[in-house]
Parts: sequence; C-alpha cells; structure tokens
Amino acid sequence: MNELNVELRSQTGKNISRQLRTAGRIPAIIYGKGFPSTPVSVDQRELNKILERSDSSLLTLKGGETLDGAVVIVAEVLRNPIKGTLRHIDLHKVNMEEKVKVEVKIRLKGTAKGVKDGGMLEFVKHTVEIECLPALIPAHIDVDITALTIGHSIHLSEVTLPANIKLLDDPKTSIVSIIGKHKEEAAAEA
Repeated sequence: MNELNVELRSQTGKNISRQLRTAGRIPAIIYGKGFPSTPVSVDQRELNKILERSDSSLLTLKGGETLDGAVVIVAEVLRNPIKGTLRHIDLHKVNMEEKVKVEVKIRLKGTAKGVKDGGMLEFVKHTVEIECLPALIPAHIDVDITALTIGHSIHLSEVTLPANIKLLDDPKTSIVSIIGKHKEEAAAEA
C-alpha cells in the first residue's frame, strides 16, 4: 500500500491554495463517513508518482497528527485544463470493512486481429465502475483483444472480473470495437 505524507492546514481559500502550489504542495481535503472534512496539503512530486501508478489505489496517510495511519482513496483530482498540472485533490477516508464504489482503469492486452487486417481500434470505455472491499480494489482491469475482428466489439458483460467484485456499469456497454478498413485502403481496393 502506498504511503502519502500530509500536513494539516488551518487556512483555506484561493490565496492560500495558490501559495501552496507555488511552494510545490497541493491543497487537499480528506472526508469520509462519520469523519469531519479536514484540509491538508501534500507534496506535488510525491502525489504525481502515486497517481502515475493508479488513481484507485489505497493510500496510508503519514503525518497530520490524528490522520496518521488513516487509509484513504483518491476520490477526485482537479487539474489545470491547459497545463494538466495538479490543482486540488479530494481524498476519501475508508473503512476497510465496508464496500466502496470506485472507477478502475481498463487496460487493453494484445493486438487485435482486426487491426492486423486493416481495421481501426476504437477504445471507447477507459474506466469501469465497480464495488468491493477496499483491500480488493484492482489497479486495473485487463481486457484481451487479440481475437477481436473487424465489425466486432467487446462489452463489459464479456469481461471477467476478479472474485468479490461487483460491476456497477451497464454490462451492455461497449469497451472496444474494430471498425472497417482505413478509407485510403478501401478506396485503393475499389
């Protein structure tokens, strides 16, 4: 489980948030069921490294007096729309005995047969919403696309989820499709 160092902050607002970001820290809020919302700040580089690995991983907090040892999950990340830099993060304190709803990234495995035959891969659903105990949250869900041919799709209902994980999205939702050949190739064949 990843560890995240936090510092409590007593002041909030735009000016304080701007000062924190200038100093290389990101303003954050920690909240949860039966837990008062608590403003904190986290190191920008440390947080970036964690988010590169997975948005849905559990984090153990270090520091922050009463927060030390608390387990949280990233609930929301606010980024600058142009630069993509972190602006704010919401952390949800979790009870390891209660199920949580999370979005998990979908990762495609292999090269589709339809792509080798000249089709175009259309990856339309990049995350899936699931419900499970916090300790069972996968880093990602793998979808094997090697047998996918032109004109066919893989839907959520065809994905095998690990045990004790419940799918919350519509099972009929398409994840990935192979659409017809490139236009130039089709024109050349005609």
